[in-house]
Amino acid sequence: MTERLKEIKSKIDDGEIDAAIQELNKLLAQHPDNADYAYYLLGNAFRKQGDWQGALNNYQEAIALNPDSPASEARRMVMDILEFYNKDMFNQ
Repeated sequence: MTERLKEIKSKIDDGEIDAAIQELNKLLAQHPDNADYAYYLLGNAFRKQGDWQGALNNYQEAIALNPDSPASEARRMVMDILEFYNKDMFNQ
């Protein structure tokens, strides 16, 4: 499973987001155990698409499974971005 996750991460890095999301969803259906990193990658894929809520939801799943997941930092960064955007919207 680890090698497959590396391949999916490469797809996300290369911009093959839809394919990566499909593979991650299949992987999660087949291997619900050890899913924290898959949810983290899924969050990254949604973030790259600009789907902030999808990213946050998946980061939260990863954090629920493993509080030490890199998703904790990723979630914090997304929240910082969203708070910055929201402040700008109120100042228009």
